[in-house]
Amino acid sequence: MLFRSLPEKSEAEVRRAKRILDALRRRHPDAHCELDHGSPHELLVATILSAQATDVGVNKATPGLFARFPTPADYAAATIEEIEPHVRTVNFWRNKAKSVHGAMTIVHERHNGRVPADMDLLLELPGVARKTANVVLGNAFGINEGVVVDTHVGRLSRRFGLVDPDEEDPKRIERHLMALFPRPSWCLLSHLFIFHGRRCCKARGALCDQDPLCRRYCSN
Repeated sequence: MLFRSLPEKSEAEVRRAKRILDALRRRHPDAHCELDHGSPHELLVATILSAQATDVGVNKATPGLFARFPTPADYAAATIEEIEPHVRTVNFWRNKAKSVHGAMTIVHERHNGRVPADMDLLLELPGVARKTANVVLGNAFGINEGVVVDTHVGRLSRRFGLVDPDEEDPKRIERHLMALFPRPSWCLLSHLFIFHGRRCCKARGALCDQDPLCRRYCSN
């Protein structure tokens, strides 16, 4: 479900946001979801595992996990203890194994093995908050319900002057981005920000002084 109201933005703010979006598209034409997956339920599992973990680390764990549990029914038929060895290399693996088992059990039992393409239904699943639901909706179903706000998106939103420099709340950042950028771009927008944040506008060792896009739009 969309937020009931979004912040008011001036035409000048929207035009500047469009210039940033266009520049990021030119800079990172290959921007995409970097979690390896072959189906909606695999993306859901990978995204649950990615909380406070790197995509690289998750991608190392999921091949064995996906091979052992090919369908939601396979997770549901297993125990949490049987899932744990396959995710042990990921941060908070015990809690995540429990969430994966719970989410896949609900998908199997309530949704006939199909991941629901609905924000409210996704939020009912263990281990799924709005960010995870946005990842699944945007990348598995092409539904732009919101903008994924991770640490990279939050950092670049502040540095690009799209939100207050002290703003830390992901939901408030998301609302501002939704107000500034056209809805069809929301899923891609997060990929563009993440690509740029990982490759240039880093939290540490930023290369902003070497990048024309950052020199034009970044405040740091």
